[in-house]
Amino acid sequence: MPSMWGEVRVPPCRAPGTVVPLQAGPACQRPLNPEGIPCGADVKWWLIQNGVFTHLEMLERQAHQTALKQEEEEQQEEKLAMLKARVQELRLQRDQLQAKVDLQQNGQPGKEGAVSDPAQPSARAVVEWKVKSIEAMLKLFYLTGISGKRTKRGVCFCISTAYEGNYLDFYYLDLLTKPEVQIHRHSIPIFIPLEQIAKKYLQTDIRRFLSVLSDHLNAYVGRRYQADQLQEQFSDQIVGTMQRNSLCNLLVFNYNVSSKSQTFQFNVRLLYGDPCCSLPTEVTVSSTPDAPTFLAEVAAAHSDLLRRLALHKAFPALRSAEGSAHPAP
Repeated sequence: MPSMWGEVRVPPCRAPGTVVPLQAGPACQRPLNPEGIPCGADVKWWLIQNGVFTHLEMLERQAHQTALKQEEEEQQEEKLAMLKARVQELRLQRDQLQAKVDLQQNGQPGKEGAVSDPAQPSARAVVEWKVKSIEAMLKLFYLTGISGKRTKRGVCFCISTAYEGNYLDFYYLDLLTKPEVQIHRHSIPIFIPLEQIAKKYLQTDIRRFLSVLSDHLNAYVGRRYQADQLQEQFSDQIVGTMQRNSLCNLLVFNYNVSSKSQTFQFNVRLLYGDPCCSLPTEVTVSSTPDAPTFLAEVAAAHSDLLRRLALHKAFPALRSAEGSAHPAP
């Protein structure tokens, strides 16, 4: 006689296709849900019997292997794009040299169509070379967080920023290429030294210009992301309000440290001297003047963690370091 539970397939360790009827007993008199799965305390037993846990572990292993494979493929694609861009750049240099040779040959005495200065390419040739160079760079920068498209008067770049795999903000930069490369409009924050970077690299090395600008933007959003995560995840340990400037290269805040039945307050000052780095260059951790002397060692340990780790990752480590916040016997 068929049971009220119906029939359920056994785990993969048994013979394929084997079906075991469930016996209805006093402990199993529970109704099925609409999907045919037991309710209440019998769910765990049902999952084990049907090998669901084993299947989930297998899926986790497959997902991990797929992620590793995908990361490797992305690295290979990035290397391939860089090589292709280098090939394109060399081809452009070859074409430019060939154009100069042709101009010199056409400008020899006794030939018609001689030019007055064969060593200097025409303005149109220079503009065309700049346009081709920009198109080659677009392909390279696509995999590095920088993308762009041609416009009627030049090219518009989009710089995407991220930190620890989290995509954050997008910034736009519209460049004019005629008669010379110049910035038309942009959405770069005012505290990013765009004019200084442009003055140094824009006319001589546009690839370097975009790379340095991307480093500044990614470092800024990385510092801001750390400060936001600290306030969201550890608001119970932060005392008062965190102080930070627009560039997030100076952070000041207080937090509590427990020692047995006492609680002490530490003051932190983080200075990010490198505008292209998301880790501080100077860290100062101090306690109140009346704090016990043994807290100086704890402050030094905390200072080292804040210098080496991201701000929101250092705080969990600070909790474990609190174990040393005890006076020597």
